[in-house]
Amino acid sequence: MGLRKASAYTHKHVVPFTRTSSKKGKAYIKTVPPQAIVKFSMGSQGDFESGKLPYVLTMVTQEHAQIRNNALEAARQYINKQLDTDLPGQYYFKVVPYPHHIQRENKMLTGAGADRMQTGMQLSFGKSVGKAAIVRPNDPIFMIAIPNEKATVTVREIFRIVKPKLPCRTKILFEMKMVPAKV
Repeated sequence: MGLRKASAYTHKHVVPFTRTSSKKGKAYIKTVPPQAIVKFSMGSQGDFESGKLPYVLTMVTQEHAQIRNNALEAARQYINKQLDTDLPGQYYFKVVPYPHHIQRENKMLTGAGADRMQTGMQLSFGKSVGKAAIVRPNDPIFMIAIPNEKATVTVREIFRIVKPKLPCRTKILFEMKMVPAKV
């Protein structure tokens, strides 16, 4: 059975659920889903820290939402591939939110003959189906540092293409980091 559509989880205001226990009686979640995001920072981190990449564009949220880890991973793969072809070795890219929240689903069957499996609201805690990052307004999602102002056009276009992959409204912030003066 495939994933439930993202609108089932996206705009629900939830308390982050991350609790697992080694004691069997206290462990409601038996298995924690694996992390879908392979890497959180890519590119030239050394150049970013030394000040060679002073232009920073950040995609931030404009509303409360849950972003699934598979949506973050799909956007990360596209952004990294485009940056690698358009600006090879001249960028630093970071996925900021970490998906901690474990999403659950109380599986229900519908249709004829499906009445034997259901328990209704009895034992309705649900099984873990995925992880999500809970974000609030103005929380950063992706951060990209680049060497010159010309590359901002490329990064803005990449962000524009990635926007539909995310379940919330976003905006792009631009800032220039001060390059440390040589003494």
